Amino acid sequence: MRAVLLQFAATVVSYFLLGLIRVLTGAQARWYGCPPKAVQRIYFANHQSHADLVMIWAALPKELRHICRAVAARDYWTRSPFKQWLTTAVFHVIYVSRDRSAQEDPLEPLIEALQNGDSLILFPEGTRGYADEPQSFKAGLYNLASRFPQVELVPAWIANVQRVMPKGEVVPVPVLCSVTFGAPMAILEGEDRQAFLTRAREAVLALRDV
Repeated sequence: MRAVLLQFAATVVSYFLLGLIRVLTGAQARWYGCPPKAVQRIYFANHQSHADLVMIWAALPKELRHICRAVAARDYWTRSPFKQWLTTAVFHVIYVSRDRSAQEDPLEPLIEALQNGDSLILFPEGTRGYADEPQSFKAGLYNLASRFPQVELVPAWIANVQRVMPKGEVVPVPVLCSVTFGAPMAILEGEDRQAFLTRAREAVLALRDV
């Protein structure tokens, strides 16, 4: 009975959040380079706000939300029981550790999810940036793309989310936001890690002015 009640609560909260996010941001999805197909993908995007995870989740159509799992920092999203419940039960995130001293491979849960057929929402910068352009991408995207060449890599640009919750504010500000999805890409034959990561970052940045 408890499990049923928790699942019901998660469903109610997900619909509430979806409505709230769309009222505050519009949550516009712009499929510029590919259609919203239910195929296995890694969506990788710029990262300027904790709300990025929620924004890209809300922008996806229902049939894609159910097969996509966002990657989130364990140290931030498990600070309170409510945050942990929300990200686990509602958003179905995959937690990764940002502790470099940890013995575990941070990619292991992502590899397991891809092996199970899930799609991922990934922020390759690894942490939030505050400049107009993304920071350099970390190696995780390249390592996953190398191991799962059959999975489509779709760049995305999240616009204006950092303005919804300005630094120091506790009340969200209604601002029109959007997520623009680009054309799928893959590692080119003979392309090394740094060349690929630079090209992937440029693919995300190119969507800013689309």
